Amino acid sequence: MASRYEKIVSDNLRKLYDRATVNLDGLLPAVQKDNMFCFEAFGQPCRLSTDGIQLGKLPQTEVVGILISLYALHANDETCMLEPLKAYKDFPNSMPYAAAFTSHTQQVLVPEVEKIKSFQQKIWTAMNGMDAGAIAGCDFSFVVYPLPKIALCYIFYEADDDFPASVTCLFSNNANSFLPMDALADVGEYTSKRILEILE
Repeated sequence: MASRYEKIVSDNLRKLYDRATVNLDGLLPAVQKDNMFCFEAFGQPCRLSTDGIQLGKLPQTEVVGILISLYALHANDETCMLEPLKAYKDFPNSMPYAAAFTSHTQQVLVPEVEKIKSFQQKIWTAMNGMDAGAIAGCDFSFVVYPLPKIALCYIFYEADDDFPASVTCLFSNNANSFLPMDALADVGEYTSKRILEILE
């Protein structure tokens, strides 16, 4: 019997394929092969089709599958506008999810700041990332793309004699054009989980 999450993924895919998918490859963007759309998601090859969503070699029937299916449902012709970067709490209607975002996206990385610094290049390679350039006051920072049109900028402060380590995560300016706010918070959480996986 399908789980509740698996049913949501299936329902989202049915809605997607029930409507016209003209230019979906351009809107995601993705490479189309028959009824399959291929793109990068959370640092892995993603294949979306009527049969389901596969990330790497694994079918996605839990939260990540829901996020990818929602991203496809919300595909539109806007381009990703990276700057000015925006804090999650500054998006409209983000308040109900802001505390969870802070805890599951930012604070979860704090104990690993030093290790993340050492693994930056590996993280960039895995998640279409790059150095974020000179961000005033921080020790290091980078941008990653968990989904093709959604960028996250992670800003890291190392511990010193006066302050503990800290992490801030900002979104590309129009990230909310491609997902609802609860799903956008989950993208932050699962991107941070992916970063922690890369450290292992």
